[in-house]
Amino acid sequence: MLLLLVSHIDAQEIDTLIMESDSTDVFFEKIRIDNSVAYRNESTGEIINQAEYTLLCEADIPEDGSDHNGHNHYDYWQCDKINPYKDVVLSTPFKIEFDQETFTHPIDGKIVVTSRFGRRRKGPHRGFDIDLVTGDFVRSVLLGKVRFVGYSRGHGKTVVVRHANDVETVYAHLSAYSVKINDVIKEGQIIGFGGNTGNSRGSHLHLEVRYKGVCIHPEYVFNFDGSNSINGSELWVTNGWKSPRMHSSYRKSKIKPLANETVALDWQKNEPKYHKIKRGDTLSQLARSYSLRISEICSMNAISRRSILKIGQIIQIR
Repeated sequence: MLLLLVSHIDAQEIDTLIMESDSTDVFFEKIRIDNSVAYRNESTGEIINQAEYTLLCEADIPEDGSDHNGHNHYDYWQCDKINPYKDVVLSTPFKIEFDQETFTHPIDGKIVVTSRFGRRRKGPHRGFDIDLVTGDFVRSVLLGKVRFVGYSRGHGKTVVVRHANDVETVYAHLSAYSVKINDVIKEGQIIGFGGNTGNSRGSHLHLEVRYKGVCIHPEYVFNFDGSNSINGSELWVTNGWKSPRMHSSYRKSKIKPLANETVALDWQKNEPKYHKIKRGDTLSQLARSYSLRISEICSMNAISRRSILKIGQIIQIR
C-alpha cells in the first residue's frame, strides 16, 4: 500500500467510513491533505489517496458490467458516498422493473412501522422506519451487491445494496455490519444488526428505496402486509411517489401502482402541486398567481382567510 507524506491535515473532519473485512473492522477516516481528499486507516495510520481508495471500491467489479442492452449497472459505483447521483437529473415519470414477484422482509418477525415516508414535524421523511431491538438481524430485501458500508451523521452506520434493476436499498441506524463493500449477497442475507446510531431516537431500522439517487415511497414498491409481494413487474414513478410532502409519515398512503407510461402521465397531471411560502406572500397573491379563489386555497389546506402564512410553510395550490 502506498503511503503519502503528510504535510498538512485539515482539522475539519469530512466523514468517517467504516468498512468491515471478515471479522476485523477497517476504519477509513476521510480527511483533507493540502486541500486534497485522502483516507487514513485508523488501525495502522497509513494514508491512501482518492485514487487508491477508488481502486479499493472498484475491486471485483467486472471490466464490462453491461447487460444485453448495453446498460452498465456499475455506473456511479462510488463506495464513499451514500448518494453518488447528486449531479443526475431524473425526469418523471420513470420506470423501474422487477423480474420477481416477492421480496424478503428486512427484519424477522412482525413488521411494526414507527414512521412512514412523508411529512413530519421535523421535515420530510424519505424512508420507512421499522421497530426492532438493538442486535436484531437486518436482511437484504433482494439479491444484490454492496456498494456502501459506512457511517453518516444522519443515518449512522449504514449499508447500501444495489440491485440488478439499479434500485438501491439503504439500511440505516445499524449497530454493526456483517458485509463489506463489493460483497455479492443473496436475498434475505444478513447485512447488519439493528441499532440506534446516527440521528435516531430509539432503536429502529430506517429503510430507503432509491433509484439513481431518488428516494421512492417504499410502500409503493414493496407490500409490507405480510404477503411479501412486490407491487408490480413494471412500476412507473411520478412526482407524487418521490415527494414526501404529498404523504404523511403518520398514516398509510393509499397505494395505486402505475403499470405503464400513459397511465403514469395522466396520473401525474392530476397530482397535487404545492407552493413554499416566502417573504411577502399572501393568500390573495397566491390566488392570483395560480388562478384560484382564496376559498379554494383555504379549503385545500384546511385554513381560514385569517390564517397567518409562515415563511417556509407548504401550501397546496392544486
